[in-house]
Amino acid sequence: MRQRKTKQAELIKNEMKNFSNFFDAQTLHKEIIKKDTTIGIATIYRFLKDFQNEGKLHSYLCDRRTIYSTNKENHCHFTCKICKKTKHLDIKKVDFLKSGIVEEVCHFQIDLTGICQNCLKK
Repeated sequence: MRQRKTKQAELIKNEMKNFSNFFDAQTLHKEIIKKDTTIGIATIYRFLKDFQNEGKLHSYLCDRRTIYSTNKENHCHFTCKICKKTKHLDIKKVDFLKSGIVEEVCHFQIDLTGICQNCLKK
């Protein structure tokens, strides 16, 4: 039983590496079951929670769905309200917010919603 969990964990870890930025549990599960049909969605969520608790994974709420990332840097996301694709925007500092924040900021997440360039062209 223990060995099976280890194999499942390795498969899930390896599959997470195939996502360049963000993924959700359902998308990860669709890829996993191509290789092992015995792994259910509940197992995926359990492992994602464990990885989060270990600090190996971060979760973010974007457009009322939880997305995951192995990227530990500050995050600014843009989600298209038409195609629902989420894109990471590279914002490393909060200098533009310093005038309104007196506390020391250790980590931040900003979520933007709009229409992406591809959907604007349609």
